[in-house]
Parts: sequence; structure tokens; C-alpha cells
Amino acid sequence: MEWDGGDCDGGDCDGAGMNAVPDGVVQHILSMLSNVRDVAACAGVCRRWRDCVPYLPALFFPRNAFDAAAAARGAADDAIGRMVAAVACLRELVIYCPFSMARLPAWLAARSTTLRVLELRMDAFTEKAAPDGGHLGCIGLASNLEELRLWGVSLMAAPVWGRMERLCVLEVVGAPMRDSVVKDAIAACPNLTDLSLLGCDCSGAVAIELALLERCRLDFLGASNCSLLLHAPRMESLEVQGFTWISLRGGHSLRRLTIARSTGTVYKVDTGKLPDLDHLSLRGVQWSWAAVSSVLRCASEVKHLVMKIEFCGDLDALQPFPEVDLVDFFNSHPKLRKFEIHGAMFAALCQKNSLKNLDSRFLIPCLEEVLITVRSPLNAEQKLNTLESLVKYSVRLRTMVIRISQMKNCHEAAADFFEEICKFKCMNYKKVRIE
Repeated sequence: MEWDGGDCDGGDCDGAGMNAVPDGVVQHILSMLSNVRDVAACAGVCRRWRDCVPYLPALFFPRNAFDAAAAARGAADDAIGRMVAAVACLRELVIYCPFSMARLPAWLAARSTTLRVLELRMDAFTEKAAPDGGHLGCIGLASNLEELRLWGVSLMAAPVWGRMERLCVLEVVGAPMRDSVVKDAIAACPNLTDLSLLGCDCSGAVAIELALLERCRLDFLGASNCSLLLHAPRMESLEVQGFTWISLRGGHSLRRLTIARSTGTVYKVDTGKLPDLDHLSLRGVQWSWAAVSSVLRCASEVKHLVMKIEFCGDLDALQPFPEVDLVDFFNSHPKLRKFEIHGAMFAALCQKNSLKNLDSRFLIPCLEEVLITVRSPLNAEQKLNTLESLVKYSVRLRTMVIRISQMKNCHEAAADFFEEICKFKCMNYKKVRIE
């Protein structure tokens, strides 16, 4: 891509059709462009089109915006500088291609009054990044930013970008970070409504307190223990991955909650009452039963529940779930409409005493959809009784999907169990299907 910002033949657009289009319409159409390759191509058509460049709201520099030779000799930085300088009304700047951090301060300063959205792939630097995070300080030049997204940045030291009072959206992807730095960086952005820390490597205690935060995604890597203390009274959606201890304060407005940990154990989750919760998803290899029961107790009004936890246990030993009384469970979650239940939790509902409190007065009032994953033919009779009870007592049930997953064909009882499942499906063919 080459564009020097100079005249392009000096003439007007040929063709009566384009000449008849009002300037405002042409400007509006061209304002929908953001990819710099498209912008450069249109600017080279005629002077009338080139004169619309200053009014473009966004510039996007993709990974392949420049070839390797251009990036190596600094031509890419020159082209980025010319285009940023030409777009006087620039509101959004996205740079995925390699660039020099030494040139970034000038670009941000040139458009500091208009720039509202900034997204940078920091792993695309053409020089080695500063190890202490000081290279982020120039972002403070764009003091009117409302959205900031950074890829591959290092947050091992607090960024010196000052307070970002207008910043509403902060997203950091693939960053090694320290827990104290996370706290300091977020404290510099007190008015965040959306926070995402994805694929980040951190250990220790992460503390976040934001009065206006509404949506939060925290995806932390590594097998080390990491705790989360989150205070956000306006929170509506929260997704957390990788934490061992979780404490949420002010979750009364929470409508969607996802907690997962792919390695290690979730020992404790303290959320307080969640009266407005619609969707709850609990996932992981191992949770302590105290953490599971605490969340379920606080989410008594939940409407969509996903339980995909393989084992319980407070130590390294993997243990099955304790017995869960089916009647007590559904009486404690009367508004449940959709239930996705996998392996261990289904087995817990199928124990010897799980159905002991069933009687003719019991009803599951709101349940409409059930997705059950069955992995073992063990305790087959109790599992069939539980399936029959769910169909019998769920007065609004429309669909039950039974997934037979990873069941060993060599097991003596597997064939007989599957045959019984098929009979159950045939008896309830309008509601039940097997995957």
C-alpha cells in the first residue's frame, strides 16, 4: 500500500453519474471505509474523493497493510503518520501491523482532541518493548479516549498514562501482569463500564473496585492460585476463568454469571444474593462442594443453569458429588427454565436417596428444556428413574436431550443401559431425543 497524500491527476471524477451525487452523500459513503488499503485506493481516484479523507471517522491498519521490506525501512511508519495526519476528524485508530513505538506519541498527540477509540497490537512492535511498561505512557496523550484495547502488552509495572476519566471500555489480551499493577491500572480508569482481561498470566490477589462497571470478563492463565475480590454494584454480566477464590460484592444487578477453571480447584465462591440472575454457568475439573453449594444457594432465582463440573474435593483427591435431593433442588430453584447438566451433577441427582421426597404434590413449575450428558451406565436404574421423574413432574417441559458421551462400549452394562434409554425415548418421543 502506498499513499503520499498528494494530488491524484488533479481532475474530477469522470462520469455524469458520480458527478450528480451530492458531496454529502459521497462523504457519507466513503466514511464507511476504515481499512487503509481501501482508503488509499479511493483517495487516488480523484480530488473530490480525496477531499473526503479528512472526514473519515476510522482508520484500520491490518496485519498485512505493509510488506516486510516497507516495515523494515520505516516506510510503514511514514505511511501511518501521513494517513493519521490527513484524517482530521479521526475517532477510531486500530493498528495491527508492525510499527515503531517511537512514532506513536506523535500520532496520538496529533489527534488527541478527536480520538475516542484506540486498539493496538503491541506484539507487533518493530523494536523490543520496554520491560517496565513505560512504553504505555504515551497513551495518556489521547486523554479523550473512551475505548482502549491492547494486545500483547506487558503489565509488570504500572502504566504511567495518568487518569483516563473518559475511558469506558478497557480490554487487554495476552498480557503478563502483576496483581498490584492490575489494581493501579484500573484505578486510573474510574469510570469503566466494560473491562476485559483475556488470556492474561497473573497470580496473587486481584482486587477491582469500579462503581460504574456493568460487564466484566477475566480470563487468567496458569496453574498457580489466584484470588479475585470484585466490588461492582452495577455489574450485569461477569465471566471469570482461572481463579481459586472469588468474592463478589454488590452483585444485586447481576444477570449473567460464568465461573470456570480448567486446571486446579475452585475452593471458595462468595457472591451474596443474586436476585436478578438469569444465566449461571459453573465449569471446571474440580470444585469444592462448599463453593458449588454456595453459588447455587445464592442463585435461587436463576432461569438458565449450566453445571459442567467433573469432580468435587477440597484437596488433590478427586471425589464425586455428594447426593443431591431432586425435590429440594428444584424447590430451591423454582424459576429454572433451562437446565444443562453434565456427568457428576446428574449422577448426584441419581443417588439412592435423591428421589426419596417425591410425592404427588411435587411439581417443577417452569422447566422447559433439559440437556443431560450421561457418561457411565453405573447406577442405571436410578438414572432412568430420575429421567422419568423429570419428564413426569416438569409440567412445561418441551425438550429433553440426552447425550451419551465417552461411554465405554466394552462395559457389560453399557448396551443394556443404552437400550433402556432408547425405550424411554420411544415412550416420550414428543419430548425426548438422544444425541
